[in-house]
Amino acid sequence: MSDQVQYLTVNLSHEEYGIDILAVREIRGWTPVTRIPQSPHYVLGVLNLRGAIVPVIDLRLRFGLAREEYNATTVTVIITVAGRQFGVVVDAVSDVLDVADDAIRPVPDMGTTVDTEYLKGLTSIGDRMVLLLDADKLLQPQDAQMLETALNAVGDVKAVA
Repeated sequence: MSDQVQYLTVNLSHEEYGIDILAVREIRGWTPVTRIPQSPHYVLGVLNLRGAIVPVIDLRLRFGLAREEYNATTVTVIITVAGRQFGVVVDAVSDVLDVADDAIRPVPDMGTTVDTEYLKGLTSIGDRMVLLLDADKLLQPQDAQMLETALNAVGDVKAVA
């Protein structure tokens, strides 16, 4: 019998992505963030999450997709990777899937819209394909370092949460 992993499925540009549920800390409705100067284009800024300053990235922009207007279904998923919290903005949250290890297929190199370095694999649920994200790779170490430096330079970031 193979092990099962739960994934939170999120929508992005009419595609479904799965984030390992163990990395997910919370799901919040979209709220504006405080912009950080000289951050990469996909880093929207930071938000104050109960006293912790959390960087927020737009997953659409991270994956090179077109920016969309944020609306009532837009959410920020707070993820913890290697002890560091960050938020990812997605179009919507779908549901939680149980995925057996042996149901995860390698990502074929088909020139998908998303750089495959962010993907662990894919699985099919009925007639739907779900791309499974590698949460560890969403916020690159150099991005985290750059944000840390920028935050220290800004000093006192005002809370917007």
